[in-house]
Amino acid sequence: MSKHIFVTGGVVSSLGKGLTSASIGMLLESRGLRVRMQKLDPYLNVDPGTMSPFQHGEVYVLDDGSETDLDLGHYERFTSSPLTRDSNYTTGQIYQSVIHKERRGEFLGQTVQVIPHVTNEIKSAISKLGSDDVDVVITEIGGTVGDIESQPFLEAIRQFALDVGKENCLYIHLTLIPYLKAAGELKTKPTQHSVGQLRQIGVQPDVLICRTERSLGRDECAKIALFCNVPVEAVIEERDKDFSVYEVPVSLLEHGLDALIVRKLDLRASEPHLDRWRDLLHRMRNPEREVTIAVVGKYVEHRDAYKSIYEAIDHAGVAHRAQVRVLRVHSEAIEREGPEKLLCGADGVLVPGGFGERGIEGKLEAIRFARERGVPFFGICLGMQCAVVEFARNVAGLEAANSTEFDKDTPYPVICLLDEQRNVTDKGGTMRLGAHPAVLQVESRSAAVYNATTISERHRHRFEFNNAYRNQLAAHGLSIAGASPDGQLVEIIELPDHPWFVATQFHPEFKSQPTRPQPLFAGFLGAAVRSRGARTHTGHEAEAVQP
Repeated sequence: MSKHIFVTGGVVSSLGKGLTSASIGMLLESRGLRVRMQKLDPYLNVDPGTMSPFQHGEVYVLDDGSETDLDLGHYERFTSSPLTRDSNYTTGQIYQSVIHKERRGEFLGQTVQVIPHVTNEIKSAISKLGSDDVDVVITEIGGTVGDIESQPFLEAIRQFALDVGKENCLYIHLTLIPYLKAAGELKTKPTQHSVGQLRQIGVQPDVLICRTERSLGRDECAKIALFCNVPVEAVIEERDKDFSVYEVPVSLLEHGLDALIVRKLDLRASEPHLDRWRDLLHRMRNPEREVTIAVVGKYVEHRDAYKSIYEAIDHAGVAHRAQVRVLRVHSEAIEREGPEKLLCGADGVLVPGGFGERGIEGKLEAIRFARERGVPFFGICLGMQCAVVEFARNVAGLEAANSTEFDKDTPYPVICLLDEQRNVTDKGGTMRLGAHPAVLQVESRSAAVYNATTISERHRHRFEFNNAYRNQLAAHGLSIAGASPDGQLVEIIELPDHPWFVATQFHPEFKSQPTRPQPLFAGFLGAAVRSRGARTHTGHEAEAVQP
């Protein structure tokens, strides 16, 4: 049967359980084991689709259309574990399922309670990922030990070991060892209290992973082991990484975490093979060039709002052996100060997705700046829609053109609501979501970088290019480089005479990986490298390394 690893967190939030879980999954895969990943979130929302990016960060979309936690992006970037809607459950989903069963009479008159009915539902969600072709299921429990919201999940994983046998389960607790500068000491007491709370619930951690800004000495490790009731070798240091989060798996490997897991779960595994990952880190540490990319959005002050965008940019930078400096530009600042002041040093401009009217005019100004100055431009989802509006206004002469999302009475609705969305009233889970195919024009720049004419990418949108204006905009030079197989939904637009002006209705960032950068991001970074080289070398373009 499948073995199960449960990852919990204590002391403070934002310790990096998702990165740690993903790193564990990667290490086990490097040993030839078949891994599945899962995140259990304690909030009552059914999914994060209706949550503010300021509170939750980006919404990560899977192939099957699930709107999930951004930690699933870490899982896909670090592992090859296939993710589905069973890979992310929330308290809202769990309670919704229990209530539906109660309404159908499936509990046969029982009083429905947190224990056993809610905890049974959680255990059922965990069990769905286990099968004969899966060696290890890694389940991350969101939140922090001690939170009221997390208690049913912690109780469920306690019961789970009783159901399947403790020999088939491993509890890993991620905690913080703070350093008090005034005292000059690392403090283990918060970790002791966190583990104490877990043990009161009935969960004894098998492994402690200790986040720290300074290395743990033998005395600290021995103290933690003694008071937390774990062997000294099960106290694993995870020191803060100043360079890149992609160092975490190698760090955990060097501290013997993978070998410890294999031994405790009695897994049949080969020796780890991380040569490709080490080569990635070497390329990241030794760039041959530098490039600046301006990301123009309205959530730029909150890094997690565009998490996958930034990661995809970094992946493309590695492919071109370039150190990427990301210039985060608030679109409302462009409205106040103008694009010339804020974008003049950028080698490329990227406008990501989003919703709402705030900051739209700043995005339009940024796009016009990139189009007129020949600066490589990449638009994603709303970024594509803004590119269409800007082109319609300033090239095709439709001065009042707009999206009906922002102006329902615009005389030139070049972006409008999808037909399938016109009668939708609920906001959650009702957009055009998940992976959909697109057919690319053979001579397009997009087909060249994909090296294919049929692709599949993930979507999350309600509005689309209005086909009533397709011929009119094409007559002024806008190329429809990609469309849905039936030709009705515009997926990619390009300006063929521009160094790089490509915008997509889909979200290509969701399929980018460190060792396999997304083709459009790689093409965009390559154009930015050439643009910088052309400016630096007095008009002579520098050759970009092919990804």
